[in-house]
Amino acid sequence: MTARNIVVVLSDQQRADLCAREGFPLDTTPNTDRLAREGVWFNRAYTTSPLCCPARTSLLTGRYPGAHGVRENPAMSLARFEQDLPGLLRSAGYATALVGKNHSYLTERDLDHYEPYLHGGALGPVREDEARFDRWLTELRHRTHPEPTPFPVELQCPHRIVTSAQRWVETVGDQPFFLLLSFPEPHNPYQVPEPYFSLFPPESLPPVATGPEDTAGRCFPWQYLRRLEEAADPELAQSIPRARANYLGMLRLIDDQIQRFTTFLHERGLLADTVLVTTADHGDFVGEYGLLRKGPEVPEVLCRIPLTVRGPGVVARPDPSSAHVSLADLLPTLAEAAGLPVPPGVQGRSFWPLLTGDRPEPGEFTSAYVEQGIGGRTYTAADVPDPMPGLGGPQDLFDFDELNAVTQGGHRRMVRRGDWKLVLDEAGTGQLYHLAEDPFETVNLWSGPEHASTRDGLLVELLRWMLHAQDPLPLPDHGYPRKLPG
Repeated sequence: MTARNIVVVLSDQQRADLCAREGFPLDTTPNTDRLAREGVWFNRAYTTSPLCCPARTSLLTGRYPGAHGVRENPAMSLARFEQDLPGLLRSAGYATALVGKNHSYLTERDLDHYEPYLHGGALGPVREDEARFDRWLTELRHRTHPEPTPFPVELQCPHRIVTSAQRWVETVGDQPFFLLLSFPEPHNPYQVPEPYFSLFPPESLPPVATGPEDTAGRCFPWQYLRRLEEAADPELAQSIPRARANYLGMLRLIDDQIQRFTTFLHERGLLADTVLVTTADHGDFVGEYGLLRKGPEVPEVLCRIPLTVRGPGVVARPDPSSAHVSLADLLPTLAEAAGLPVPPGVQGRSFWPLLTGDRPEPGEFTSAYVEQGIGGRTYTAADVPDPMPGLGGPQDLFDFDELNAVTQGGHRRMVRRGDWKLVLDEAGTGQLYHLAEDPFETVNLWSGPEHASTRDGLLVELLRWMLHAQDPLPLPDHGYPRKLPG
């Protein structure tokens, strides 16, 4: 059975583990958890890079950052590919739309309908009440709002994005459609209106598993980010609980809007013919390690992402799939769901057989690979003057950029296989973690002689991935067809 319609619901900076289906004690995403039970969900799904533009470009092109060329924000015009997901589906007769956050190379020319948002609201014409909210949101400057947002839910970006998406779907008629429904939240600014503001009071939250002390043995970029955040907010430790509460409230708000959209599809007889994906581009510290937002290296809280798929042909399963999958795998998976060929240069693997109950090729989906870093070398304390540039005078609360040369410098590559994770940087510094016993990566086992065999096996797996992720484009032209007959 091929998919008539495809909807990818993409959130920004959403942690994979902060939901009941993953064992979190608070019910932050009940509707998405229900969608997961109606289809297949993955608890070993990974971004290709814990950063917006590289990750989103990988979703759209099926290629890793080293191949598509986008390694930082906002280098959106550098993407290298032959055909992307919207182009593939559009050429097959699908109506295509992006409603919400873009943060990629896509423009209005690439889609039939284009309605972009960012973290300050809509980027096009809006009503006056929407404009007032968008100005307020922009003026937060990525901070945590300590009180309920003084605007109703209907003015929040997720509600407006769903309303716009519904209007567009109504215009499509009998044409099959592809929709990228892209929420700018729960990315900071951490703000949420009632009733969501009071759903998860700070004093009721489960404690974080780690603190600032758990960054002591890590590379300097971790210490640098901590110093940035403390300089911008001297009361950071006291601010984090409210930021966490707001973040969880934002998760529930998004989840309710996903339910609103799926109800709309059901009422119009479209849901049964629609492959529906829910995922995120990357995660957020949300208080772990005494930090907020994102930044250095490739910790699980930033790299592991939520991923659920339901729809025609998808065989529901109650437990999570243990397959190791990636954002780069979505293009080939959705191409197979639609009965379309995978474009040249795609590096992701279709996990459609996993969704339909078929068996994948032996050895497939046993590991996942992540890239991070903009190049050069990893900064050390000796590379940065004291006091740090830009932090010598009075600071506006959280008025800083965590995605700077220090936190993003160097090259880092990660592989996860089973319960083990290995990280290596350009200087040869290695990390090895047993995630089943140490999910927040606090004990580096790299140098332990008893783990030498595991480390060496993962180094071979990492090298295999790095060779696979080399850019195959342009394909050599020897006068032969790219795909042999039969």
